[in-house]
Amino acid sequence: MKSRWIVFIMSLSLAGVALAAGSGYHVVTTYKVGGEGGWDYLTADAAARRVYISRGTHVTVLDADSGKSVGDIADTPGVHGIALAPELGRGFTSNGREGTVSIFDIKTLATSSKVKVGENPDAILYDPATKRVFTFNGRSQDSTVVDAASGKVLGTIKLDGKPEFAASDAKGMIYVNIEDKSELTAIDPNKMEVKAKWPLAPCTEPSGLSIDRKNRRLFVGCDNKMMAVVDADSGKVLATPAIGDGVVATTFDAETGLAFASCGGDGVLTVVKEESPGKFSAENIPTQKGARTLALDAKTHNVFVVTAQLGARPEPTTDNPHPRPPMVPDSFVVLVVGK
Repeated sequence: MKSRWIVFIMSLSLAGVALAAGSGYHVVTTYKVGGEGGWDYLTADAAARRVYISRGTHVTVLDADSGKSVGDIADTPGVHGIALAPELGRGFTSNGREGTVSIFDIKTLATSSKVKVGENPDAILYDPATKRVFTFNGRSQDSTVVDAASGKVLGTIKLDGKPEFAASDAKGMIYVNIEDKSELTAIDPNKMEVKAKWPLAPCTEPSGLSIDRKNRRLFVGCDNKMMAVVDADSGKVLATPAIGDGVVATTFDAETGLAFASCGGDGVLTVVKEESPGKFSAENIPTQKGARTLALDAKTHNVFVVTAQLGARPEPTTDNPHPRPPMVPDSFVVLVVGK
């Protein structure tokens, strides 16, 4: 009998260790948004309690705590991303179909002007160190630099291939993934020139990118189901923890030290943690198929992911070899992942 009790107590202890090792993250609530338009990147303003979501031709703006609509930014054809400059009271959208950036007031959400940039601007980044906005233009394979205060185009930076997401260290360096070359490019935002190009092998087709500014590490979401952890000064790949399939975005929570990857193919949010120097663990949190982009709420440490019910995927064509399945009407949701 005594031996059975020992085994029972040991099993409870092991279960406790397993539970303690988990992040505790799960889907805590769902905001039913509906409406028309697909989606791409989203941005959270933790201080103002707003979430900005690109919806094809407009940007939906929600209250971060209730999920209720607080407004809409219209006339953003082919919008991909949203960047915010709170100290200037301005926001910026990358309008891929139009090749423009919309400049809007972050209080009223009214658009004040549009700026012509490169071809098919995808990701967009505000760099607080230079107070400049950078668009990363997929078709023209370059970056357009815009003065955030005046809206004036300052120049263009030629890149080595198709840029995806970017991150700033807020100290004079910007990093961008080059998807078709599986490279990471470091840019001097003051001089508007490329400083370094680093191979990301074994990572392929990098998309999402985020940064741990304190420890000088970059977190790259890779198409081959891994996250490349990269030294921001040398470009060396330090680790490649496994993540889900279909990643598009990553983020890093500076307060908790956790990195996240939204993986729409598997319908999971992967939580990555450094357990010891150079050793990382990864945990997959179920979300929903198609939840491929994300935004971090730095105040609550929640992560927002967005998706919808999807129909049957169309047959590939020469013009569109990787077609996305259509969205079931009015099924768009925001999933809030937290503890």
